[in-house]
Amino acid sequence: MKALLLSAYAAVSHRHWADGLQQQFPEIDWRRLELPARHFPWRIRGNPLTWLGQESGCLQEDYEVIVATSMVDLATLVGLYPSLAKAHKVVYFHENQFAYPLPKGQRVRAEPLMVNLYAALAADVVVFNSAYNRDSLLCGARDFLKRMPERLPLDAVLSRVAEKAVVLPVPLSEETPKPARSGRRILWNHRWEYDKNPEAFFTALQALASQGIDFEVAVMGQQFRDQPPVFEAARAWLGERVVCWGEQPDDVYQETLDSADIVVSTTDHEFQGLAVMEAVTHGCIPLVPDRLCFPEYYASAYRYTGDQASLETTLAQWLTDPASRPPLPDACAWQWPAWREAYRKVLMGGE
Repeated sequence: MKALLLSAYAAVSHRHWADGLQQQFPEIDWRRLELPARHFPWRIRGNPLTWLGQESGCLQEDYEVIVATSMVDLATLVGLYPSLAKAHKVVYFHENQFAYPLPKGQRVRAEPLMVNLYAALAADVVVFNSAYNRDSLLCGARDFLKRMPERLPLDAVLSRVAEKAVVLPVPLSEETPKPARSGRRILWNHRWEYDKNPEAFFTALQALASQGIDFEVAVMGQQFRDQPPVFEAARAWLGERVVCWGEQPDDVYQETLDSADIVVSTTDHEFQGLAVMEAVTHGCIPLVPDRLCFPEYYASAYRYTGDQASLETTLAQWLTDPASRPPLPDACAWQWPAWREAYRKVLMGGE
């Protein structure tokens, strides 16, 4: 079988997923096209034009299956290269633009939303990494289309997407999970951007410090030129509590995961949360908000109600009374052996 793997915005998690597909299905003859994760407005709208100029020969070949991320303008690509329409087309939604929180002062732009929607309509199978991702796309698309000038047949359009939707998470690589530890090191390993709500995290740390609760903190994750000012301010007052700060090479990152005890998410935007899952595999107890995708992946013992007081109370309890921490979730449930057969069925068209 010959397959074309398309990723229009190759962020870290997207590359991890694409690498996993190729490693898990070596019997497939893969062709892979991807574009750097920068210049988002252009990437999501201009990827067919970029590939038209750079990879026309590859796109003119015949394929049995096409696997594309949701940022690929698949409908336009099929229009430019009609032979692609014959392939079994799978679109994978790592995220959807209908549920993406906007920075302050920004208005909704129709183009990214429509690329997502047209890609889903052009696909034979639409795969989401969580039911929250699926449901927020369907609800968001309905709300968005209701505001458009024409009275569109929303039920007919959206039912086409819902009927071919499948939920399959991005699997982690197979490895033996590490045991939990009972120390006081807190981990933050998310992108340094507004949608991850770092303000709530550092406010909780300030509350711990004001109560005299002893802790250490490792703050890692991908950094960008523009980042919330709370990071610089927090670094100043945290002082010697900081054991690691900023984006790290992989070996340091892995060592730090192995040394941490509690991984925290305060995010306003998450469709699966690979960073938390990775930390759990390394022995960190997760503390996540009771919203977004987290109820699907974590029992109530790992979820705070979502407000600041609940976050601070749970952290304080876990630090002062390590025996109160729940046992680690089963990280093996998120790894490739648990999901390979389901992925095979999607790729093979249900065979």
